[in-house]
Amino acid sequence: MVLLLISLYIFNARAQEETESFLDDFRGTASVTNNGFSLVPSFSLGDPALLFDLKFTKRKLSFEPDMRFALEGKPWSFIFWLRYKAIENKRFSLRLGAHPALTFRTVNVFRDGQPEELLESRRYLAAEVAPTYKISDKVGLGVYYLYGRGFDEGVKNTHFMVLNSYFNNLYISEKLYFNISPQAYYLLSDDLKGIYIVGFVSLIKKDFPISVSAILNKAIDTEILPEDDFTWNISLVYSFGGANRRMSNRKI
Repeated sequence: MVLLLISLYIFNARAQEETESFLDDFRGTASVTNNGFSLVPSFSLGDPALLFDLKFTKRKLSFEPDMRFALEGKPWSFIFWLRYKAIENKRFSLRLGAHPALTFRTVNVFRDGQPEELLESRRYLAAEVAPTYKISDKVGLGVYYLYGRGFDEGVKNTHFMVLNSYFNNLYISEKLYFNISPQAYYLLSDDLKGIYIVGFVSLIKKDFPISVSAILNKAIDTEILPEDDFTWNISLVYSFGGANRRMSNRKI
């Protein structure tokens, strides 16, 4: 973990030097967690994971690679977001986005009569719409909709609809604060549907790059596998770039 943080620090310094004249902003996070969650919180890896989120911004456009790995190094999913801030004023913002994605799984096959493990990838395309209304500097409400299309074996059509809120910079002490984002969402996966609630919590120290975050996901009524009634994780997050300004712990 120490070597990883040192490598990220060096990468961050070099990337900022190289992109300073071209990009308006560059930032990212690297996280290690006991249970990797997907973009849709009802799906998890079920094992420890490494997560990398990068954000390259030029005016209203941003490119945001989201790469997730099992802790032993096997890839889990790669998502390559292209996002556009269509509207951004004091109270209301509207973000549009689209991405290609690859998800990976290990499959067992027989070759020349011998068992062998192969890494299988599945391809997806998705688009999102995310309006947000800012009530105050610390409180906001929003709606999020994502449609995903699968091109290989597995789920073909996914509709993911979220009612979200956030409460940021909640005071604990002069140096410590936390962010909370309670959400409710509806998931339609081909012909199967589910209703869930989820909470995202981050504990942050001012002017310090490492924070702690957690996700708590509860199924209310679902037909979708896996049918775990309650899933959770806790993550150690290293933030870099952007003058040490933090990315949200969720991109919804």
